[in-house]
Amino acid sequence: MRTKLSVPRTVGQWFNNIIRRPALAVTASILWLILIGWLAFGWNLGNIGLIDETEPLFAEASRQMLVTGDWITPFFNGETRFDKPVLIYWCQAIAYAIIGVNEWAVRLPSAIAAIGVIGLVFYTLHWHLAKSDELERVSRPKRRYLTPALAAALIAFNPEVIVWGRTGVSDMLLTGCMASALLCFFLGYAGKGEQGKQGEREITNSQFPIPNSQFPNKWYLAFYVLIAGAILTKGPVGIVLPGLIVLAFVLYVGKLREVLQEMRFLLGLVIILGLSVPWYFLVIWRNGWNYINSFFGYHNLERFTEVVNGHSAPWYFYFIVVLLGFAPYSVYLPAALVRLKLWQRLQWRNQERSQQLGLFASIWFLGVFSFFTVAVTKLPSYVLPLMPAAAILVALLWSDFFQDTNEVTKITKEKLITSSPSSPSSPSSSSLLWSGWLNVVFLTALAVGMFHLSQLLGSDQAAPDFRLLIQKSGLPTLGGWILLTSAVGIAFLIIIRRWSLIIGVNLLVFVAFLSFILMPTAFLMDHERQLPLRELSVVAGQVQQPKEEFIMVGFKKPSVVFYSHKHVNFIKFTRDAVALIDQQAAQPVQPTSLLILAEQKNIVKMDLQPDYYENLAAKGAYQLIRVSFKKMKSQKLNIS
Repeated sequence: MRTKLSVPRTVGQWFNNIIRRPALAVTASILWLILIGWLAFGWNLGNIGLIDETEPLFAEASRQMLVTGDWITPFFNGETRFDKPVLIYWCQAIAYAIIGVNEWAVRLPSAIAAIGVIGLVFYTLHWHLAKSDELERVSRPKRRYLTPALAAALIAFNPEVIVWGRTGVSDMLLTGCMASALLCFFLGYAGKGEQGKQGEREITNSQFPIPNSQFPNKWYLAFYVLIAGAILTKGPVGIVLPGLIVLAFVLYVGKLREVLQEMRFLLGLVIILGLSVPWYFLVIWRNGWNYINSFFGYHNLERFTEVVNGHSAPWYFYFIVVLLGFAPYSVYLPAALVRLKLWQRLQWRNQERSQQLGLFASIWFLGVFSFFTVAVTKLPSYVLPLMPAAAILVALLWSDFFQDTNEVTKITKEKLITSSPSSPSSPSSSSLLWSGWLNVVFLTALAVGMFHLSQLLGSDQAAPDFRLLIQKSGLPTLGGWILLTSAVGIAFLIIIRRWSLIIGVNLLVFVAFLSFILMPTAFLMDHERQLPLRELSVVAGQVQQPKEEFIMVGFKKPSVVFYSHKHVNFIKFTRDAVALIDQQAAQPVQPTSLLILAEQKNIVKMDLQPDYYENLAAKGAYQLIRVSFKKMKSQKLNIS
């Protein structure tokens, strides 16, 4: 007798067939993580040049580390660079050694860190929901796989993570270490609770007690190693901020002493110090108080207590950053936090450890947000470490819509319908309703902004024609229609109460915006702003003569150092450049010439005689010239 194979007739049936087969579900999950990781961070990662001002500083310091073999002290343009610790330079230098000195290698550590966080968030949420099913004695594979998949996508597809996951600086590596450390802590904390109960049962049924291990479990060990990585990436904040979050969490649940004992805290501290302190000892031993004053004083203490480099902002700055940086899902964060009812401490303390992920994510989110709001120096990248927590919170908000009603018992179904804090039929659905309409208003406002983008853009002296080019490209209009159409679609879904589709529409909108608007705009900006500098830097590196000084006049563009592989003397004012030329020309023994890279208008301001210099190349707004001291001297002699 033949058995007929059931062929799924809809996407939902096809999906249900997959999630009910563990091997297929795991394979589909891995493919999903690969897909979103490649689209968010791998696609065209190295096809856009380095972006001034910050990215080339890291890229060149890492290149010089590889070339010189000095793996202790970072250098840029012949000077020590003490802004950040060494881990990002090590990672980039190793990437150079493997795939060559290029933009891919510069950004690869950031992309890998972002993908690593995405994978660990998926695992943590899946584990959390599996434990929830186990406690409730139900099977909800749809919820178990869709919720982590949603959280992974929310982390990958938001402006803040997209920008820093594709930029070769230390911020994404710090977030990777810090977020992964916090997730490992929670897995260790929740897993230890499960092990403790199992151990109690074994002791009860056995004549011989089982001794506790003197070492923390694997997740706590990973937590300590990743904290050391965060310290080597950003300094003291790498342990202070995660430490405050963990401390606040264990104090809230009333398990401080218990958790410290099971973590083997003193041993963990030895592991952290043993992995992170040796490099700090070596760099201080080699550079002394210069490093201590620069890194610990200026780049840590002063950044927290004073305004550094003009990076001041009002107290509400990070409200705007999170609203735009986690767009378009940020409008659901208030509802996600209210849903957890943090004020019901006793109820949370009585929860199983494995079910406290929402609580932990909320303390994580609020901890990072509050910490950097108190800090005086403010930058958008500082709150990047809270983005994984935000994604977890929003995914948990939507998890109640991913139910397998066919496999849930009648009692459980009634419980979900009547008491689920985010059920659309419960009174708390009003917060979700208002959030949905706020989503519509927010997307509409962004659409209006896109339609008027050419008027909103400021001028950029490095790319003076960019505003006109972006207007002619039609990208703002296309982006505006994408956002406006999505706003109308979400409004329709709210009216017909199809809540589960709203978050999917937001994701699709962002992916479409990334693919058809953001990526082409990035290429256009690179072509206008950075490509001329790259091409002239390469020419300068090829034509520079022995002992010939290379100066850039007008402003500092570190990418010139990276692409020319030469030392560059940056001079801000044209009058100082003229004074330098006159000074060198008056010396009896001097180099025969001088290379100058500047905007063409600054070359004119220098008022050099046409016979004094030679035009070597001109690209975009920039010009590369060689000033001949011999011609200057001979002409002055003829005049005299």
